[in-house]
Amino acid sequence: MSGEHRFAGHVPDVTGSTMPIFRAVATMFLLSTLSLAGCKIIKTPTAEEASAAAATATNNPDRMVADLWDTKVIPYLDARAGAFNDVLALSVSDVEAAGAKYGHREKQGNPPWTLAAKVDGKVLAAETASRAGSVDIDTNGDGKADVRVQIGAAVKGNAIRDSLDFVGFNQFKNQIEWAQFGKSFNAHLNSVVLAKLPRDKLVGSRIQALGVFPVGAAQQLPLLTPVRIIVEPGT
Repeated sequence: MSGEHRFAGHVPDVTGSTMPIFRAVATMFLLSTLSLAGCKIIKTPTAEEASAAAATATNNPDRMVADLWDTKVIPYLDARAGAFNDVLALSVSDVEAAGAKYGHREKQGNPPWTLAAKVDGKVLAAETASRAGSVDIDTNGDGKADVRVQIGAAVKGNAIRDSLDFVGFNQFKNQIEWAQFGKSFNAHLNSVVLAKLPRDKLVGSRIQALGVFPVGAAQQLPLLTPVRIIVEPGT
């Protein structure tokens, strides 16, 4: 009996020693569960998914243009452009040099250079009866028009699209999407810039503009599409 008594007196208190450990483990599990519930798992897109996303973007050219306009288009052309008189003179004497310094052209086919320039001059004539409005500007003070600047609402050509070296035909599925991209630039230009311009009493006004023009025949006035334009009333 005495042996049994000694054995019974040394039985450990299992319940009392393990309960704190159990509670700690349960608390840690609960905290881990709550932490995982608050986390958002972001999946890394596959190459196919990334390609599909890019295809979706090209299917929405209006959104592409809006995203590029202030962040890339304006800063790029601002840095690329030279004074119009300088750009024009170099394009007449050495069009390749002018293109390399002030312009861009697509590698596909044989398109003309599209040059970036800053115009500052006096309006000599204004065409506002047509939807394809324009003003003829004297940039060197000789009393003769040197450049024609488009003022919309309808904008001719794809000069803005064709002046940019960070977009190209190969980014699009076909010629139709590429053409629509050019139209989206013109529509965006009209919406954010040209629609705000005055249409009355333009002759005699001073125009300051940043824009682009394709190199054309020497006898024709360069047709500049502005991306930024300021009209100061004449005195």
